[in-house]
Amino acid sequence: MTEPKDTGQPPVRHLFGDPEELLMDRAERARKQWQQEVPQVAQRLTPMVLIGRLNEAAQILGRDFLAPAYAEIGLKSGEFDVLATLVRSGPPYKLTPTELYRTTMMSSGGMTARLDKLEKAGLVERSPHPEDRRALSVCLTPKGRELIKSMIPGYVETQHRAVDGLTETEQEQLSSLLEKLIRSVNEKMTG
Repeated sequence: MTEPKDTGQPPVRHLFGDPEELLMDRAERARKQWQQEVPQVAQRLTPMVLIGRLNEAAQILGRDFLAPAYAEIGLKSGEFDVLATLVRSGPPYKLTPTELYRTTMMSSGGMTARLDKLEKAGLVERSPHPEDRRALSVCLTPKGRELIKSMIPGYVETQHRAVDGLTETEQEQLSSLLEKLIRSVNEKMTG
């Protein structure tokens, strides 16, 4: 490391000390801080770092890669998820609100608000369920189907760009490990 030049000014103080520490990711920086402040947990911080990195990756991917792709077609993440889920369901592109909120992992209230907005935009239609008079069906309109299908190639390319720092093998390994983690956490929550 080179010595700083003497500019006659007091040295710049960084919030986290050494400027090289600024290159560390937030989770690693937090680990070092916890090790210093609470040494008795120093050997048990790997889960904290892992969860911190997962959260940071999700925020960065959502904010910097996916949100702009949704915004290009006037949607937000949850609205895109609803339309994409209906497209993936295949013809007749119809599901119940319950099937949609279970598939997209949002609350029933959140689903209702999204469906209201999507219906107002002419992207979905709600109609009585053919077999259960108490239920509704949500059907993708041709306009909604065309909107999603037209943006998917660019959306997939955006996802490739987001993870191209990993080889395909690394992407598959990370995906498998995350799947294992999700299963384990779900088992703990439901078991």
